[in-house]
Amino acid sequence: MSSHIPVLINEVVEALQVTPESRYVDCTLGEGGHTAAILERGGRVLGIDIDPKAIEIARNKLASYGDRVILINKNFEDLESICSSSGFNPTSGILFDLGMSSNQISDPHRGFSFNSEGPLKMCFDPYQELTAETIVNDYPENEIAEIIKSYGEEPKSKAIAKAIIKNRPINTTTELASLVARIVGYRGRIHPATRTFQAIRIAVNRELERIKSALQQAMHILAASGRLVVISFHSLEDRLVKDYFRWESQKCVCPPQTPMCICNHQARIKLITRRVITPSDAEVRANPLSRSAKMRIAERI
Repeated sequence: MSSHIPVLINEVVEALQVTPESRYVDCTLGEGGHTAAILERGGRVLGIDIDPKAIEIARNKLASYGDRVILINKNFEDLESICSSSGFNPTSGILFDLGMSSNQISDPHRGFSFNSEGPLKMCFDPYQELTAETIVNDYPENEIAEIIKSYGEEPKSKAIAKAIIKNRPINTTTELASLVARIVGYRGRIHPATRTFQAIRIAVNRELERIKSALQQAMHILAASGRLVVISFHSLEDRLVKDYFRWESQKCVCPPQTPMCICNHQARIKLITRRVITPSDAEVRANPLSRSAKMRIAERI
C-alpha cells in the first residue's frame, strides 16, 4: 500500500494560522498528513473520517502525539455534534480536503477506479447500504441520466444511461468503464468514464449535500478570527464553496432591484482569498494527483 501525499500541506498550515495549544478540526482526516503538520506546529486536532481504514492508518501514524489528537470515525455531516461532544467547540480552524486518498483509488475492492476491475461500490463508508451497483442496476433510466448530467457534467448522459439500461446487469467497474468509453469515445488523456464515475460516486456518498451541511455547521463552531480552509478537486465542489463563502461574506443579500435592505443578513466571514490557491508546478510534478486542487480561505468575523 502506497502512502498518500497530502496536498498544499504548507499552505494549509499557514492558512489555518496554527498556534500552540489551539484547537483545529480536520474534517477529512485521511491518513493524517495535514493533521500531523498541524500537530507539529503545536496545535491540538480533532480528526474526522467516515472511512474506518483511514482512521486505523492515521491512528498508527499519529500515536506519538498522544492526547493532542482525537480521532472520530464518523461523517463530517455531523460536524457540530462531534465537535461539541469532543470539546472542540469553539475551534480556531476547520479544514476540509475534499479529495480522495490515493489508497482508496488504488484499492480495486473499493470500486472507485475505472482502471482496475472491482465491484461497483464507490462507498467511503463501507457499511452503508447504497452502492454504485444499486444505482447502475436498479435506478430508472431518467434518474441515472440526471445523476450523470448533474454530478458529472457529462454531455452524453442520456446515451450513457440508455446503454446502462440495455446492458444490465453490470457487475464490475471495468464493465461500466468499457460501456461508457464506447459511448463517449477517447479524446485526449482523460479517460472517457471519468465524469460518469465521478457522478455516481457523488450520488452514492451524497457528497455535495454533506459538504453544504458541514459548511453551515462550521459557522457555529469557529471562534472569532478562526479560519475555514477548503480544498476542492472538481468544479461542482469549488462552485459550492465559492458561492457559500460569497453568501456568508455579504452584509446584504437582497435582490439588486430592492430599493433598501430588508434581508437583515449579517456577514459572518471575510474572504482571505478571492482567488483560489493552487499547487505549485513543483508540487504537481512530485504529486500529479494534486494538479486539480483548489484552496479557498475564509475567516470568522
